Amino acid sequence: MRIATQWKDYTLLDCSGGERLERWGEVILIRPDPQVIWKGEKKHPLWSEAHARYIRSSSGGGHWETPGKAMPEEWTIRYGELAFLVKPMGFKHTGLFPEQAANWLLLDETIRNEDKGAKRRAAPRVLNLFAYTGGATLACLAAGAHVTHVDAAKGMVDRARNNARLSGLEHRPARWIVDDCMKFVRREIRRGNRYDIILLDPPSYGRGPGGEVWKLETELHGFIELCGQLLGDDASLLMLNAYSAELSPSVMQYLLASALVPRLGGQAACDEIGLPVESTGLALPCGSTAIWSRD
Repeated sequence: MRIATQWKDYTLLDCSGGERLERWGEVILIRPDPQVIWKGEKKHPLWSEAHARYIRSSSGGGHWETPGKAMPEEWTIRYGELAFLVKPMGFKHTGLFPEQAANWLLLDETIRNEDKGAKRRAAPRVLNLFAYTGGATLACLAAGAHVTHVDAAKGMVDRARNNARLSGLEHRPARWIVDDCMKFVRREIRRGNRYDIILLDPPSYGRGPGGEVWKLETELHGFIELCGQLLGDDASLLMLNAYSAELSPSVMQYLLASALVPRLGGQAACDEIGLPVESTGLALPCGSTAIWSRD
């Protein structure tokens, strides 16, 4: 497991009984996590001092409960030179997945090494699909890449642009696009555009701006094959993230190996990503990443 260990403004304080206790800057949140199936005693004193707790509904969805402690509507946290606006949102989200910082480090290293070794253009070209509020986009911009950021939700793209501004990256080379990712990829193939790095963080289920339906288990293999057509001759990496229990890291590795390696060569690898738990010294698995790489 690759663990995001370099956070200062975020801490996973404890986890037990299906919930996480987290510090986001100065704000303490409790959020549900289906991975947390152990039921140890919740001894950490901040379990009773949280600013807000997300309560799931038996009919789906849920709501935030606030015990009356004063908290901002939204606030900024930092990861190194990157800044992110976070807030309690629907479906337990905050606008950021802190475990993805483990992947930001890998992307930073890849881009900086590629930029040193390749003289063909000023900056490696990155395509970030299902790009949400831009964590990976900001990491790539800071490393020196030219990023095309695509998400079907205008509100999320707006938040990503705002995060870039907060991080002092608003003048870095980037395209911010609100579009259905499948349609965008097909158009890019027709245009003949190519990328050095492609990032995918697809939802298990979703709808595009025109009502397009996305189902991970039926769409993903064909979509990976399409994305492979956008990788240039000197492309270095395709990264696939998933949070679905149906997609183990090994399944994701097999998917990339079967969809990309026969045509592009290279190799596929996989791993879990996670967060350190302050109270126990253990690490909580938070998702899976598979990577196709040229080398």
